Amino acid sequence: MLTLQDCIELSELSEDEILAIAEHEHIPEMLAVEMGNYLVHSPSGEKRIKRMIVDDIDQARAHGNLKHVAMLKRVLKHYVAEHAGAA
Repeated sequence: MLTLQDCIELSELSEDEILAIAEHEHIPEMLAVEMGNYLVHSPSGEKRIKRMIVDDIDQARAHGNLKHVAMLKRVLKHYVAEHAGAA
């Protein structure tokens, strides 16, 4: 039986990237793993994930949650560095 952590590791995304997808889509983490895995392997999916993280940053900023903005900016920086299709 696969654990959530096993699935995250198979997705080629970090846990924080998965959490950003879950936050953006308002879905449970396991569904975000499935969605992220699908997107990261689709032609325009890496750009779509980047857009989700940017949207999350904008939402956190709009709510004045600067700590969350900073965390999401680190997630975005890592994501873009690891996924060439996101640039």
